[in-house]
Amino acid sequence: MKKKAVFLDRDGTINIDVGYPSSFDQVRIYPSAFEALGKLNEAGFLAVIVTNQSGVGRGLFTEDALRELHSRLLASFARRGVRVDAVYYCPHYDPAERSESQKSCPCRKPNPEMGLRAAADLDLDLRASYMIGDKVEDIEFGWNIGATPVLVRTGFGAAAERLFLDRPVRPAAVADTLLDAVDWILRREKSGP
Repeated sequence: MKKKAVFLDRDGTINIDVGYPSSFDQVRIYPSAFEALGKLNEAGFLAVIVTNQSGVGRGLFTEDALRELHSRLLASFARRGVRVDAVYYCPHYDPAERSESQKSCPCRKPNPEMGLRAAADLDLDLRASYMIGDKVEDIEFGWNIGATPVLVRTGFGAAAERLFLDRPVRPAAVADTLLDAVDWILRREKSGP
């Protein structure tokens, strides 16, 4: 049987968005993120981080530095008994393609490649899964992979919420924090979509 996942944006959703952190020492995890991911673990969801990291392509830090940052991020959750099942990232940046979403890169959100790769690697049912993020491209990514997208008001979320007023695609729900988003998902799962 295929598994359910909650895809999670990193900066602005799990941790404060400080703009291109190059080491874990610059990362400030939202305190409620530990409880939120713990609840996902208990409910049987896989927790999968999907993050655009153009700082690599911009030359601000290396992929090795990014992998080290992610290793320490996951270790900080593990020390609290919380599991993050996988991290997928897009390292690309092409200054000639400075459009809002850099649509030419298949792995950059809102494009679906990271989600499709995770589905193949982890045997996921994308239609039964969710995406939580703070930007328009996170919500569009959720729709593009067939998952239910939830916008959080942390990070850029409050500004993104206003942008959805003029868009045909909207989040299924808007929550103040990652923990609130997880609570919404768990209530929805209990009551049925």
